[in-house]
Amino acid sequence: MHAFDVLGDPVRRRILELLADGELSSGAVTEVVRQEFGISQPAVSQHLRVLREHGFARVRAEGNRRLYAVDARGLREVDEWLDRFRRFWSGHLDALATELARGKRERRLKGDQQ
Repeated sequence: MHAFDVLGDPVRRRILELLADGELSSGAVTEVVRQEFGISQPAVSQHLRVLREHGFARVRAEGNRRLYAVDARGLREVDEWLDRFRRFWSGHLDALATELARGKRERRLKGDQQ
C-alpha cells in the first residue's frame, strides 16, 4: 500500500492528527474517532493496525494499555515524494515571507514617525 493510500482515508488522517499532539492510548484514540466518525472499536483498531504496519504509527505496551505515537518513517516517504514538487510553491512562500517582512517594516517606520 502506498503512503497516499494509507493517508487517503479520513479516519487514518484524523488518528495521525491526534497522535501529532503526543502519545495516546488506543482507548483515547478510539473514543475520539468513535464520536467523530461513528465507527466501532474493532474498526478503529484496524485503522491503527494499518498505520502501524505502514510506518505511520508505533505502539508500545504499558501494563495492559497500548500507547500509540507518530512514527516518522511513513511521513518521510510522503516528504520524499513531495520533494519533487516543492519548487512549485517554495518560491511563492519565499516571496510571501518577503512581503510580510516589508509590511512589518513599513508599519514600524510609520509608528516611529508618529
